[in-house]
Amino acid sequence: MIQTFSSTIRRKEMDAVLTCMVDERIGPGELNARLIQTAKEFFSCAGAVALRTPAAALKYALKALSLEAGSGVMLSALAPNWQYAVVEELGFKPVVLDAQLESAQLTAEIVSQGIQSGGRALVLRESLGILPDFEGILALGIPVIEDISQSAGGIVPEAAQGEEAAKAAPSSEEEGDAVKTEVKGKKAGSFGIYAICSLEEQDVITAGGGALLMAAGRRDWPVLKSLAEGIPSIEMLPDINAALATVQIKEFARNEAKRKEIYALYNRSIMSGKNKGFVRDVELNSTIWSFPIALNSGFKDVKAYAQKKDIEVRLAFEDSIIAAKEEELGAQCKNAKALALRSAVFPLYPRLNRSQIEKISKVLVTLP
Repeated sequence: MIQTFSSTIRRKEMDAVLTCMVDERIGPGELNARLIQTAKEFFSCAGAVALRTPAAALKYALKALSLEAGSGVMLSALAPNWQYAVVEELGFKPVVLDAQLESAQLTAEIVSQGIQSGGRALVLRESLGILPDFEGILALGIPVIEDISQSAGGIVPEAAQGEEAAKAAPSSEEEGDAVKTEVKGKKAGSFGIYAICSLEEQDVITAGGGALLMAAGRRDWPVLKSLAEGIPSIEMLPDINAALATVQIKEFARNEAKRKEIYALYNRSIMSGKNKGFVRDVELNSTIWSFPIALNSGFKDVKAYAQKKDIEVRLAFEDSIIAAKEEELGAQCKNAKALALRSAVFPLYPRLNRSQIEKISKVLVTLP
């Protein structure tokens, strides 16, 4: 069975983890600090903290905003349900927003409606590796916490070089060149005041668990730094996880080049089938987290069909707020409900071999 998700762990990652174990320093320490420095360079942020869970990262990000008790915090209905739980736990009011059907993202219009419903801050989930309309959302003037767990590495290119970058984007046969290609612009995680990058098993960068909490600007980092100084060690990311995450970040460009190569093959396949993908700019700013498609038929039929071919298929938003609270939120989040029911994820990760990729491509063409 070809699993839907599989962590991209190669010899370099294993060597880093084993070295950590041999040194018998697996708790938070030197490698945690090294991960933070690597993250600052990769994400171009002013400062960062490496924590044990994404829930802890969101907790401290919200505390750093100093919102009034009971304030409305806006969340995408497609965001993971743990975000809703954290907002409630801190005494804030979750304001759940519907998503755009074509891209699964929040739009400025949707967020504006959320503000009218009492939203005072936004946790911006960049689902499926697709970047939203940052300019429109930020123009609304509310504090934003980005969730880049699936969009890490994405970039909004400088306007002047957008067209040139598209022309210069490498073909699927030029993986080596793709690693060296650099597009200048603003990176995912640098648009909000703070950014969360979950490092769980199914995220685009993994440490086997944990999260990075980052401050994009120098003016916002001191507040977060002050909070970080009081974080107990039990909430800090252990060195054994940090070792894995550090190598994953350093190898991101190579892994992403391979993911884009596979994505291009899959995308050609679904063009001949009944189903369709989501609106995204693959060549410039979209991260290939996996291969999600909007199904034309019911998920159960597609899952059963793929299983006969030894391919595991999962719902893209199975752990989302709307999936957990469908009865409560279904009427006001109709797009998110439809996406949660009919968005499937197919295996796409660098460890897939050629025969597996060809097998999945053929199934994508013939899906019911």
